[in-house]
Amino acid sequence: MLKYIIKRFLRSIITLLLIITAVFILLRQMPVEGYFNNYEKMTPTQIRVGLANLGLSKPAYSQLLTFLKSVAGGDLGISNRYRVKYPIARLIASKMPLSIEIGVMALILALALGIPLGILMARSAQSKSRFKLWDKFGTVAVVLIEAIPMAVYALFIQIYGTEFLNKLTPLPTLFDSSKAVTWVLPVFTLSLGNLAVCAIWIRRYMVDESTKDYVTLARAKGVPGSVISRRHIFRNAFVPVAQLIPTMLAVTLMGSLYVESRYSIPGMGGLLVDVIRRQDNTVVQALVLIYASVSILGLLLGDIIMALLDPRIRLSGRGETR
Repeated sequence: MLKYIIKRFLRSIITLLLIITAVFILLRQMPVEGYFNNYEKMTPTQIRVGLANLGLSKPAYSQLLTFLKSVAGGDLGISNRYRVKYPIARLIASKMPLSIEIGVMALILALALGIPLGILMARSAQSKSRFKLWDKFGTVAVVLIEAIPMAVYALFIQIYGTEFLNKLTPLPTLFDSSKAVTWVLPVFTLSLGNLAVCAIWIRRYMVDESTKDYVTLARAKGVPGSVISRRHIFRNAFVPVAQLIPTMLAVTLMGSLYVESRYSIPGMGGLLVDVIRRQDNTVVQALVLIYASVSILGLLLGDIIMALLDPRIRLSGRGETR
């Protein structure tokens, strides 16, 4: 186990370095006004001096090494346009807790709704009824969520969801962390993508497991169907679903960019959209680094959880399997 984790960790570091290098090089191709707050009023000489002071007149490899050393020391640089001369680490630290809270709530909601829906879909698909209502309902819901872009259904939910909730309680148009009711629509919207992924894969694996020999034997012994479904089929079907954690994490991260901006949530997603608009390259660079780190960490975590849940998986040695 330890050997496998170390190997995966080293691969993750290499992947992260490649992403940082690519983003670093691409940002250096952007117009230099992203490094100055008052670029329009500066003379060519002032621009050259400013770039030199920021270390941007050095060769690209030298700039990259300097940046990596700074990151290793916990220094992400300073903002040039979003909040002039303000440390990026402090800026992100003020935004991150809210984004984490919303993301975790969205993941929990997706699992809380997606797992039961997947179970109902699987049972319905195997039922003798010709209607199979839950399976058809779930399939239509999943297809709609997956086929329609988040920008479309998020806007639909914001408009009509707000109208519906306003009939129950006064609902502010913008997000307010001190008012629980304003959390409902952003968290629900952010959870939909993961809900669909979770439901469809739970259904698939439960249907596959139900055809296995051990299920046939249990039925022949007279074990109640609910016990077989709960103790055997679901438990075994949930193991491969654990590998969906990185996918669900990535869906949450990408969705937060739009949802936080849509609901004016002062989190990291809204911040990234804002600094891209303002061309604050140093903040963009730092945020991309954080998002990439979280995504790669999620991949590593998914592999480890998969191995812990299924002891049949060999993690080291010849013929390594996952």
